[in-house]
Amino acid sequence: MNDVTARPNSLPWPPIIFLAAIAISVLSNVFYPLPWIGQPLSGILFVLGWLMIAAFVALNISAIRAMRRAGTTVRPDRGTDHLVTDGPFSFTRNPLYLAGTMLVLGIGRGSGIVWFLLLAILAAFAVQKLAIEREERHLQARFGETYLDYAARVRRWISSLLR
Repeated sequence: MNDVTARPNSLPWPPIIFLAAIAISVLSNVFYPLPWIGQPLSGILFVLGWLMIAAFVALNISAIRAMRRAGTTVRPDRGTDHLVTDGPFSFTRNPLYLAGTMLVLGIGRGSGIVWFLLLAILAAFAVQKLAIEREERHLQARFGETYLDYAARVRRWISSLLR
């Protein structure tokens, strides 16, 4: 079994990246706070932030349950045994990474710290490059046409809900 078939990564990049984005956002705000939007829009963004954090929790739990039902690992540095296409995987190929991005954005909106919004974009890009693209090669090597058919139906981040 070659390395891409065995596992997509040697490190669990997504949680490392999202935690780093949160830490860097907090530290950046301590040393160089950026201006935030005033009322009433900041109150609306606060509520939206908490809604995004709640969506993070719901999406995370739902994705983990779907993976456990399928009998495959949740860890991004381990090889998958089964292709999961139900639950949240039916509208995004990466519900855990979408949830992580929503968490960083939600904290930013809820706290009024602009750095979270900037770092969320960088974190999503880093996850795309360091995890998602490697995982896609892993899944294609493991599941071939079955994965390619799934990838043609479901987008990386958000699928047909927004088409």
